[in-house]
Amino acid sequence: MPVTIETMPKIVLKNLGVEGVNRIEAAMARGAYGQLQKGLAMQPAAITDEVKKSNLRGRGGAGFPTGMKWTFIPKDSKTVYLVINADESEPGTCKDREILYWDPHLLIEGVILASYALGSTHSYIYIRGEMIREAAVLKRAVEEAYAKGFLGRELQTGRGAWKLDLTVHRGAGAYICGEETSLLNSLEGKRGWPRLKPPFPAVKGLFGQPTIVNNVETIANIPAIIEKGGEWFAGLGTPRSGGTRILCISGHVNKPGVYELPMGIPLREVIDKVCGGVPNGKRVRAVIPGGSSMPPLDENELDIPMEFDALMTDERIKPVEIKPGIRFDLGGGKPLRTMAGSGGVIVMDEDTDLVAVCARIMKFYAHESCGQCTPCREGTGWLARIATRLAKGEGRPGDVELCASIATGIAGNTICPLGDAAAWPMLGFLTKFRGDFEKRIKPGLKPEPAPRPQAAGGLVQLGKPAAGGHH
Repeated sequence: MPVTIETMPKIVLKNLGVEGVNRIEAAMARGAYGQLQKGLAMQPAAITDEVKKSNLRGRGGAGFPTGMKWTFIPKDSKTVYLVINADESEPGTCKDREILYWDPHLLIEGVILASYALGSTHSYIYIRGEMIREAAVLKRAVEEAYAKGFLGRELQTGRGAWKLDLTVHRGAGAYICGEETSLLNSLEGKRGWPRLKPPFPAVKGLFGQPTIVNNVETIANIPAIIEKGGEWFAGLGTPRSGGTRILCISGHVNKPGVYELPMGIPLREVIDKVCGGVPNGKRVRAVIPGGSSMPPLDENELDIPMEFDALMTDERIKPVEIKPGIRFDLGGGKPLRTMAGSGGVIVMDEDTDLVAVCARIMKFYAHESCGQCTPCREGTGWLARIATRLAKGEGRPGDVELCASIATGIAGNTICPLGDAAAWPMLGFLTKFRGDFEKRIKPGLKPEPAPRPQAAGGLVQLGKPAAGGHH
């Protein structure tokens, strides 16, 4: 039976706020590296089996089963890499940095255990460049682990002597490098552009070798799974999603913050019980449940469990539409509702200008688009420009329909999910709050002109008005 707030054990945030525990001596006094002896005595496949039993799902956004992902490594692989994605850049998300700062040795212990299970002898932590404080703490922790002999020295395992090296690599501040193949390109010293898949990283990843990319929170759960077993971990959560979940709650709540909570906790309980409700007794208008790339929920959808499957399939959530009455199709007739994403919960009260919020989100994705795919490169710029003028009350007839059309053209037509990250919230806001956008149409303005070829026969760049067009 899933745990409650009162009965739930803290796993990944147990040392949050404990001063000094990010140093190795204090960390070891509180149990850090305590599971290495047990874990390294196991066969690698046995660790993977425990992770599969645990129902641990990726905490970076996709929610893919971690143990299953590990099995995608070809069995005859001679060189395998584990890469930890610490490039936390999703607006509204601020969970991994808390683990990196307060409990880096928990992460390193998880990396050692996971690397042994995968057969990796050199693993990497790719950390967001702007996390200067966290990077300094993490590098010091890695140096301490080397000094103690947990890294860089042969350890006796169930398969003989084994040694792991661990490298911390700082990114340069690109949101796109949170996408796993962009991250791998950046780690190799290349431009941070997504790769076409297949081949998937588990077959051909870093330096052309089989690679598993996992999130910080995901790997920080591994020591607890080794200590108490996969079935114990699975029992903390819901039938398909084991363990606890970190949620980062921001916006209009009395107690915003980073909380480790039961996997299936209803959103309303998060807002009212955990975060003390909305200031001044105002009502909730909208909630983004998993970072800015997710479609929003409205005030009638707050009783949904904050769990991966529930947020995707619960029929109480209105499906996203491309126009009133016509659903957006994820493929095979599957509707898009919303997703748990990266755990970034943004609460907005009744006074929030949701058109301005949407415009700001579109501006972010237009800025962060890497430019490799035409639909995303051009479409996000159009969405940002049109949403911004709507927010200013200068919308033109057809702008609402044009935003929906552009978003529909982007979604599913790019190499990586950044295009979806812009298209989904755009369509979600239009589905739930279309009237807010329609009120921003200014009477008397002409519709957006279609792009026209230049006189010399060149191409017009989408997102910029053609010669003689309206500004």
